[in-house]
Parts: sequence; C-alpha cells; structure tokens
Amino acid sequence: MIFDSCIWVGLAAGQLDRRAVIAAAGDLPVFISAITLGELGFGVESCADPVERAARAATLRRLERRPVLDISRSTAAAFGVLAAAVKHAGRSPRPRYNDLWIAAQAIEHGYALLTTNTNDFTGLPGLKLVSP
Repeated sequence: MIFDSCIWVGLAAGQLDRRAVIAAAGDLPVFISAITLGELGFGVESCADPVERAARAATLRRLERRPVLDISRSTAAAFGVLAAAVKHAGRSPRPRYNDLWIAAQAIEHGYALLTTNTNDFTGLPGLKLVSP
C-alpha cells in the first residue's frame, strides 16, 4: 500500500487517527513515494517558522527511512495514461501532477493508495483507493 502525502502530513500533525490508518493498511506493507518525499521537502524548505520547520524536518528524516518507491519507465507510462484520462474527462491534469505520479506508482506495483483526498483520484483507471 502507498500512503498519499496527506496521510503522512495528517499523522505528523495529529489530525488523523493513527489506529484508523493502521486498520486501513491492515497487514499490507506500507511504502512512501519519492514524489511525497519531494512534497514534504518543499514543506520543510518553505516553512518560515523555525520551530515548525524543525518539526517538519524531523518528520521528513523519519519518513526517509521507510521503503521508498522510485519513479521508473513503467511509472512514466502509467502517468501518461492517467494524465490523458483526466484530460479526456474535461479536467486539467496540471494541478494534479504529483497526485497522478503517486497514483501511477500504485498502479504500476498493484498497490492500493490510502488517501483522505479521494476526490483528487476519482475516475483514474486501474487505481484502487482506500481511505482511513
């Protein structure tokens, strides 16, 4: 299972019930996307408050020790299919690029994607969504 960025952020901020997330994942191995690491790194670098920045950096360092899914040629092929599906549905894929890359990784590996933002992923062919 891949956790969407919103899951990691929600857990770190105490906004998600940790037990609900664990229950949603069940016995599945949990991965983090290289895309999510980039998003979280941006969150650290763009934070002006030094205390909050330190907390975000500590969270990022912990998450970097998790199993990371990198981008591959297969991911790129799946991304192209997903971006085209979004465009054909009359929506712009541009504001969803990071979500589409993460979804492409889930599809490539046959993993479910755990997210609280199910609307961001609705209608993507081949994607199995789970929410806590």
